[in-house]
Amino acid sequence: MVKIAVVQHPPVLLDRHATIERALKLLDESVASGARLVIFPEAFVPGYPAWIWRLRPGGDMKQSDALYGSLIENAVDIDRGDLAPLCAAAKRHRVTVVCGLNERESDLGRSTLYNTIAIIGPDGTVLNRHRKLMPTNPERMVWGFGDASGLRAVDTPVGRVSTLICWENYMPLARYALYAQGVEIYIAPTYDNGDGWIGSLQHIAREGRCWVVGSGNVLRAGDIPDSFPGKTTLYPDAAEWVNQGDSVVVAPGGKISAGPLRKEVGILYAEVDPAQIAAARRNFDAVGHYSRPDVFELHVHTGVRKPVRFD
Repeated sequence: MVKIAVVQHPPVLLDRHATIERALKLLDESVASGARLVIFPEAFVPGYPAWIWRLRPGGDMKQSDALYGSLIENAVDIDRGDLAPLCAAAKRHRVTVVCGLNERESDLGRSTLYNTIAIIGPDGTVLNRHRKLMPTNPERMVWGFGDASGLRAVDTPVGRVSTLICWENYMPLARYALYAQGVEIYIAPTYDNGDGWIGSLQHIAREGRCWVVGSGNVLRAGDIPDSFPGKTTLYPDAAEWVNQGDSVVVAPGGKISAGPLRKEVGILYAEVDPAQIAAARRNFDAVGHYSRPDVFELHVHTGVRKPVRFD
């Protein structure tokens, strides 16, 4: 059995340094409770750009530019070492950490953001960096499109771990690619919530016969700093739940094991038994004995896609 912790806390919105400091304290708390895998929400550092769902597209461009400017200045450049404090903490505690980031491209252009999930191993190295393949609706005005170079399941001391972000989980071919790699703990950080979303995660657990972890965003209007441009207009009610969270852990086969944690700030703990996976796949293995390669074939382009190559 492996104890996992799903952190459902708001970030210090648009403040990378303060959010990472908060993450370190929450990591300490999770480890003190016995967790060996600690999961943070989608775009946790420095926060999901929730305002995109309220600002009218093409409306107040001055406000949009100010918010985007703050977001990109506080985004995470992994190659520059912005994630180093969290990597050092993972190594110190000998735990696996999964964390959502607004990642700033540091190679070409250096001004594009990606919705990224980093998996950090207990030795402090970044085992995988998955950039969301398809940002949803107004998210495309903030984030670029990822590629399949991070569409991987990676070995960790707690099992084979993989991630798909929010509505990527509605992409059946993306799920199938992870099933084919023997994913055991399937992590779905998301800004979505509600019973319909939880039902989708239960379906994935039935389909993939793996443990599925829904890591939800939680945010109240009162969590948004007063320095936020246009706060009084976009978020006038400090008591409003902008996002209710709904972190949940689902066992292979679809039964809810822990949660959902709804309209509550906290850490959701669960005991995960990897041994249940093989038994669950005995009668249904989507990419094994239940596949039909003579009829269907999936080809995944895992190479890094770049618009420019210098020889």
